[in-house]
Amino acid sequence: MKNFIYLNLQKPKGDFSSDNIFRFSFFTFGIVKNTLSYICKGKFIQNMADNAITSTVIYTGGLRTSAEHLKSGTKIITDAPTDNHGKGEAFSPTDLMATSLATCMLTVMGIACQSRNIIIDGTIAEVTKIMAANPRRVAEIHIKLTFPPIDYTDEQKKLLELTARTCPVAESLHPNLIQNITFVF
Repeated sequence: MKNFIYLNLQKPKGDFSSDNIFRFSFFTFGIVKNTLSYICKGKFIQNMADNAITSTVIYTGGLRTSAEHLKSGTKIITDAPTDNHGKGEAFSPTDLMATSLATCMLTVMGIACQSRNIIIDGTIAEVTKIMAANPRRVAEIHIKLTFPPIDYTDEQKKLLELTARTCPVAESLHPNLIQNITFVF
């Protein structure tokens, strides 16, 4: 039996000052093949498989975790840093956060370059993470992107810089976190 969540979105009747107020009517809900699906006014909206579990993380003890990317099976280990009771034998969670900014920048620049025949292979990102206290958090991420010795045009440089600065991770980080990005062409 197929089970769905049906959403009937309707503007309420009456005089309301906001156009953003809707009444939700739920008719049926459930799971289809272990994924949640949404139907709105009889139309398929989203299969929650699009938002399937990305990874599993296990706390293994000793301030260490093991994370597995479910689609690929790739595993990474994190360790608490030495300045926070750990051994520092692997990436810390905040190291991964800072590093993910650099990997995201490189990835989206690569995507932008594919269709434009711009070569960035060999570009190196050097990542420096600066912590703050009270509360303990990443206060700054400094990334130095050094591109291969190619004569990039001003237009290409502008594209690369804009693409890097607006990558999904950069857009997801708290606005108080300072992102200091240096481009070396």
